[in-house]
This record gives sequence, C-alpha cells and structure tokens, in this order.
Amino acid sequence: MTRQTICAVYAATLLSGASAFAQAPPPATEAGLPYLVLANVPAKGGAKLTVTSPAFKQMADIPFENTQYRTNTFPGLEWTAGPAGTKSYAVIMQDTDAVIRGSAILHWTMFNITGTKLDAGMSAPPAGATYGPNIRGANQAYMGPRTPAGPKHRYHLQVFALDTTLPAEAGASLDSLTAAMKDHVLASGEVIGLGLVDPNAPPPPARGTAPGQ
Repeated sequence: MTRQTICAVYAATLLSGASAFAQAPPPATEAGLPYLVLANVPAKGGAKLTVTSPAFKQMADIPFENTQYRTNTFPGLEWTAGPAGTKSYAVIMQDTDAVIRGSAILHWTMFNITGTKLDAGMSAPPAGATYGPNIRGANQAYMGPRTPAGPKHRYHLQVFALDTTLPAEAGASLDSLTAAMKDHVLASGEVIGLGLVDPNAPPPPARGTAPGQ
C-alpha cells in the first residue's frame, strides 16, 4: 500500500468518524420558547441591543470549552450600550429546546451589571454585579450547556438594559428576577448559540443530580 493510499484511508476514517457524531439541527419548534424572558418581559417601545460573543457567532456551535463537557469556561459577552436612562444590565441564559419543571432550562443569570462587556473566562461578577439564579438555585455561577443526545439545542443569552438597579432579593428565583425587571426594560437583545454532544466526553453524572442541559 502506497503512502498516498494510506493517507487517503486515514482521512476517510476521520471523516466517517466525524459524520457518526454529527447532530441534527435544532427542531423547528422550540418547546421552551413561551418561557423565554425576552418575550415575556419586553422592552419599552421594542428598543434593541446588539449582543455578541467572542466565542461563537449567532446560531453557531458553542465551543466545548464553554460547556459542562469540558472546562465550563464562560465564553464572554458584549453588547451595545442601552439608551439614555440605563442604570444597569441583566443577563439571562436559557435553553429553549427543553422544558423541565414547567419552564425552559435556566442556565445562568447576572444582574446589576454596569458595563457592556463580560470577559471570556470570567470567574466572578464584576464590581457591583451579582450572580442570580439558575435551575440549581440562587447565586449560581455560569453553567454552560451539557446538551443531551439528539438534535442540537438553542441557548439564548439575553441582555436587558434597565432604568434601575435591582434589589438583592431579585436574585432568589427567575420569577423574582423577572418581576423586579418588569416595566424597567429600556432595550434588550440576544445572541443564540447551539449546544451539541461532545463525542469525547466522559459518561454523564449519576441520576439524581440537578439537570444541566
């Protein structure tokens, strides 16, 4: 067998392995879309923020390093400044392709942010900001995707410009956070990343632990 033939066989093997792990795109219907905060707590007048991440583009795959499959590193987030009167920002991350406990899966929240950027690799809130709740409870750090087998999931990283700062008790639950935000949103926007299964990941945690899709 010539070197050229060996290389061709090796390349074909890699490609066949990659296709075996390929995942279908997200389903056409988002089961958790009715619970998306962006839709339920709209901005006054519908003003928009442009939200981006240095780790992935709109509707592109979220790198495994930013998921629970690997290092669960925060991907970074930036947005355009809110309109005059903006006092703070809140960020809410939801998986709308699954519904657990009667809502879309809540991955991460932060509120009372004063700037328009959260650095990649962030391990603590910036000065003045506070971690909010996720599906595991109050005051939770970033919890990236751990997408199950099947189609990819959509993860909405939503940003809200508020005309106020929120009280500490707003972080008790998603309901308390959105209640505190209601009628105070001046502008909002989002970037959506896609989660997928890491084919090289170890087995999932034992049953009985809090879900983190």
